[in-house]
Order: sequence, then structure tokens, then C-alpha cells
Amino acid sequence: MITSLSKFNKLSLWIAGVSALCSCILLFLKLDIPDYISGTLRWLGIAALIVHVLPKKSLTLWIFVSMLIGAEIGYDFPTIGSELNIFSKIFIKLIKCIIAPLLFGTLIVGIAGHSNTKQVGRLGLKSLIYFEVVTTLALIIGLIAINISKAGVGIQALNNSEKLPEVAKAQGWKDIVMHIFPENFIKSISEGQVLQIVVFCVLFAVALMKIKQEKRKPMLDFAESLSAVMFKFTDLIMYLAPFAVAGAISYTIAHMGIDVLKNLLLLLATLYCALIVFVLAVLLPIALFFKIPIKRFLSHAAQPVTIAFGTASSEAALPVAMENMEKFGVSREVVAFVLPTGLSFNLDGSTLYLSLATIFVAQAAGIELSIGQQVIMLLTLMLTSKGVAGVARASLVILAGMAASFGLPDWPIAAILGIDALMDMARTAVNTLGNCLATAIVGKWENELHIPKSGDRWQEIEHPL
Repeated sequence: MITSLSKFNKLSLWIAGVSALCSCILLFLKLDIPDYISGTLRWLGIAALIVHVLPKKSLTLWIFVSMLIGAEIGYDFPTIGSELNIFSKIFIKLIKCIIAPLLFGTLIVGIAGHSNTKQVGRLGLKSLIYFEVVTTLALIIGLIAINISKAGVGIQALNNSEKLPEVAKAQGWKDIVMHIFPENFIKSISEGQVLQIVVFCVLFAVALMKIKQEKRKPMLDFAESLSAVMFKFTDLIMYLAPFAVAGAISYTIAHMGIDVLKNLLLLLATLYCALIVFVLAVLLPIALFFKIPIKRFLSHAAQPVTIAFGTASSEAALPVAMENMEKFGVSREVVAFVLPTGLSFNLDGSTLYLSLATIFVAQAAGIELSIGQQVIMLLTLMLTSKGVAGVARASLVILAGMAASFGLPDWPIAAILGIDALMDMARTAVNTLGNCLATAIVGKWENELHIPKSGDRWQEIEHPL
């Protein structure tokens, strides 16, 4: 019986592979074949993949297949696809309701239960140093990539009916610092100000450390119980992740179409290539230098990165990233501090995108920027990018503000809106990957990374599906 199931699984995988290969050949050769034939071929491959994945309990595989299903629905049935984003909206709303209680519980237990104020200070300093170095390298790679590809040179002004994001008021360093501190904890929760929530929780935990053990213990017990409940809450919501990702992809393809990518394909390719270079030339060497077991790390980071890619929201991936990094071996204290802080200070993909997109706008407008002007832009982005929230399209607000500050036109940003969803998915995935790695690095730096002897083996993280 087991042998028969194994053969059936291999057959379904083989059928999916053949269908994908045939579809690629048809697309490349541009053969005059009726749409229903090519569509049937694609759906046959997807059906074979579903049969192959159905018996498995891998959430990562389910999310991957749901991305393909969503893309196909959006392409073949755009009317239906345009309505399916309801699933991604529900998923992100549920995830956002987890973040504040999860951070409160984990930070209280991590700091007040096991640490001291000096260690909290070290954590903050080491995290910020790491964040600043890595995001600066991301900005530089973005500048180099767009200057090589010159994706904006010669582009025609495009008409786009989408509304541009409102330009936020230019913030000075005082405004940025003031924004870190909460004036009302409940207000910070309602507005989703993750950094303010972290600051409140850290101060609360430090205050808790200063009181006697008998008065501290009830609050610590409550925080530990709250953390356990919220992690189980996260597991329940993860059941929706494949539906949410399918809905988000379907909505994107239905509204954007495939042909619209032709005009801005070079920009899209430049971003993806730059992000790949960043991962291979910056993140991978850092991981090797600190002797992070790559295979084990990737097995734990795969789910949050996939969720971030599908939903284009770092917040959506935060709870499962916290859970998986703790399973990877990083102490709860480091996980609870570094990952949420990284949502505001360690957006590697978003900062790379901002440097690339700003120069693209200038190129599209026919404005020559000297190396000195580009360096000034880079220094400006080093500050402004720190205020980018980990939610979809937040980078466009900063981009619009940068364009206004440097006298650049709006229409190239309107053109970018056409493919921003695909760009947002890639940069958000790299944001999440970079934050997961930052957590492991700071954990190793603080001697708070404990990997079992079998840690070099590939270990797939599963949710109880």
C-alpha cells in the first residue's frame, strides 16, 4: 500500500513537471494554440501538484501551490480573482491582532524572567549596529544595480489612474526619535506602531525586574501563559495562510494582467537581480562568517519568508517567524527584541528598493544625477527608510516624499504602481529573511543561540495541519 502511494506521488509530480515544461515551451515559441488547450495544460499540472502535496503536512508546500492556484485563477478568471483578496485581508487583520499581546508576553518573559538591564542595552546596541551596516549595504547595491541597468532611461510617460500615496511631511531627526516613544500604549496598539509597543514592553519589563520576586511572579506567570496561548493562536491562523496567499496573488494578477509587465520588465528584473545579489553577496557571507548552519536556518525561515512574499506584509510573517526562530535555537529574549525592532530598522529589501526606485524616477524624467547627488540621496534614505512600516506599499510613501524633496516628477511613480505588487512581494520576503538572519546573528553574538548537535540536518518546520 505504501509502495503504491509512493509511486502515485511520483507520477503526480512527473505530470506536474511535464505540464510546466510544455507550458513554458508554448509561451517561449509563441505557437498559435487555442487558449483553452494551454489553460487545460496548466490546470492539469496544478491538479497534479495538489494531489502530490495533499497528503503532506508541510505548510510551506501548501502555500507554494496556493500561489500557483491564485495566479492561474487571476489570469483565467479575473472577475473572480479580483474578489479573492478578501482572504488576504482577513488573514492580515487576524495576524495584526496577535502582534501586541505576543510581543507583550514574549518580551516580559524574555527580559524580566532571564535578563538584566545591561543585557537589554547590549541587545539594543548590537542590533542597531547590525541593522545600520546591512541596510547601508542594501542601499549601495540598489544604487549600483539601477546605474548598470538604466531601467528608467528612455521610458515613455505612462498614464495610470491609480492614486499616488500621500506624501508624508518631511521628518527631521527629532521627529524620527519622538516617533519611537509611545504616548498611549492602547493608541500604539490600535495604530499598529510596533516599535512603540516594543519600547513600552521593554520599559515595563525593566520596571518589573526592579520589584520583589513575590510581586513579580504573578505577572511573569501571566506573560508566559499569554505567550503560549498566542503561539497556539498563531498556529490556528496559519490554517488560513494558503487561502490568503492565493487570494493576494489572484487579486494582483486579475488587476494587473500579464502584458502590463512588458513596459517595466527591466525595472522588475533589476530589483529581483539586485535582491538576489544582496542575499548571496551580503547575507550569505555574514551567515557563513558567524557559522550559522545554513540548511537548518533556511528550513526555519522558509515559512515566514513564503508568507511575506505572498501577502507582501512583514507583519503577517512576524508571529510565525518568532516561533520558528525560537525553535531554531535563539533565546526567546533575543527573538522578542530583534524581530519586532527589525520591522522598523532592518528592512533590507525595502531600503534596496528605495535607492533603486528613486534613481529610476530620475532616469525616467531625464534628470542626470551626479555621484554626489546620489550619495546625498543615499544618506537621506538611510534616515527616512527607518520609518517604513512593515506593511504593503508603505515604501511608496517614502518614495513619493523623496521625489518631492528632490524635485522629481510623480508620473514615474504612477508607472511603478503597475508592478509595485510584484516588487513589494520580493522586497518584503528579503525583509523577513534579513530579520530572521539578524535574530540568529545577534543570538550568536550574545551567546543566546543554542543549536542541537543534529542542527546541521535539514529540518522542516511543520504546523499541526
